[in-house]
Amino acid sequence: MLIHSAAQLLTIAGSPQRGLHLGELGIIENGAVLINGETIVKVGESQELLSQYPHESLFDASGLVVMPGLVDPHTHLPWVGDRSDEFEMRLIGKSYMEIMSAGGGINSTVGATINSSFDQLLDETRQRARTLFNHGTTTAEAKTGYGLTLENEIRLLQSIDTINQEGPLELIPTFLGAHIIPPDYQAHPDDYVQSICLDMLPRVVDWWRTKNKNAALPFVDVFCDQGAFSIQQTQTIFKAACGLGFPIKIHADEFANLGGAQLAVAFHATSADHLVKTSPEDIQALAKSTTVAVSLPCTPFGLGHSEYTPARDLLASDALFALASDLNPGTAWCGNMQFVIALACRYMHLTPAQAVASSTINAAAAINLADRIGSIEPGKQADLIILSVNDYRQLAYRFGINLVKNVIKKGRVYSV
Repeated sequence: MLIHSAAQLLTIAGSPQRGLHLGELGIIENGAVLINGETIVKVGESQELLSQYPHESLFDASGLVVMPGLVDPHTHLPWVGDRSDEFEMRLIGKSYMEIMSAGGGINSTVGATINSSFDQLLDETRQRARTLFNHGTTTAEAKTGYGLTLENEIRLLQSIDTINQEGPLELIPTFLGAHIIPPDYQAHPDDYVQSICLDMLPRVVDWWRTKNKNAALPFVDVFCDQGAFSIQQTQTIFKAACGLGFPIKIHADEFANLGGAQLAVAFHATSADHLVKTSPEDIQALAKSTTVAVSLPCTPFGLGHSEYTPARDLLASDALFALASDLNPGTAWCGNMQFVIALACRYMHLTPAQAVASSTINAAAAINLADRIGSIEPGKQADLIILSVNDYRQLAYRFGINLVKNVIKKGRVYSV
C-alpha cells in the first residue's frame, strides 16, 4: 500500500531525541510512505514514490497529517470497577494519601479486581484498550498491580497477554507487584518485599516462559514514594529483578523526593516515571543516563494539583524525556494521548513538536522499542495514524475531541 499526498508526513526518523534536540519531526510536505505487509519500505515525496510504484494500492491522504502511531509507555490498563466516590471526596478536601490511609485508593481497586470474574476483567480492560487505540495509541505498556498476591498478579498478566494476542492494540506487560504494601503486611512490610523477591518474581519468570518462550520478560516496576515502598525496599526488589533478567522501571517523586530517580539510573532502569518532586541532583543524574524521564501530566491534572514534572529543566539538562497517560481508576482515567499532548504544552511549556516526539520515538524508548516503533522509516513496523487535519500542531491546539481519522497497525488500516 502506498499512502500518498499527505499535507505533512512526520517521519521523526533516527534515534530518541535528547534534551533540546527534542522536537525534530522530519516533516515531508506532500509526503508518501510505502508499506509492504507489516513493514515500512520507503518514505519520500509523493510524486517520486507514485512514479516508482505505479501499481501499488493507493491510500490518498490529501490534506491530512500522517505520523507515527502514538506510544503510551505507562498505563495501569487491567482493573475492575471505578473510584468516582473518591473523586468526590477529593473535591471536598480529602488528600490522596488520606483516602488511601482510610482503606480507599489502590486497595479499593484491588478488592474489586480480585473479586471479579476473569471474563469481567477482560471485558472492562478490552473497552479501555479500544479507547486507547481509537485515539491513536498503537502500542501501550500495561501494568499489573491490582492483585498483590502471586495468583492475582499472574491473573492480571494473563489478561494483558490475552488482550495483546487479540489486538489490534499492542501491549507491553509490566509486573507491578510492588504497587503498595497490602493490608495484611502493614505491620511487617519487609516480609512482603521478601515475598516479591523470593516467590513472586521467580514464579513470574516460570509462568512467562511457559506462555511466551522466546519473548522478552515483562518489565518489573516499583512504586517508590511516600506511603508506598522505601528506597531500601525498592533497591532490594531491583536487585532480585535484575538478577532474574527483568528490565526495570520505577514510579518516583510523585509525592516526595526519596531519591528514586538516582536509584533508577544506578540500576540502568529503562524509565523513571512521574518525576514531579524531582531534585536538581536527580535531574542531572537522569541527564547523564539512558533512563527515560517519563512525565504523566494527567495525574496532577486529575488530582487538581498545580505542580507538574519540571520538563524544561530536564530538557535543558539533556535528559531523555517522554510522555504517558498513567491511565488508572484513581487519579487519571484518561486513555487519550492527544489530551496528554495538550496538557504537556499548557502546563509544562513543551512545544507541540516536542510533545509529539515525546509521545512517539521517545515514548518507544521508554519501553525499549525505539528500534521497532515510534517513527516512520524503512524497516520499522507499519504503525501509523492519519489525522483529520492538515497541521500536526492541532493535536496540542485542540483538546477534548478526537483528531484521528484512521489507525494503521502492522500495515492494516482501521477506521475510527
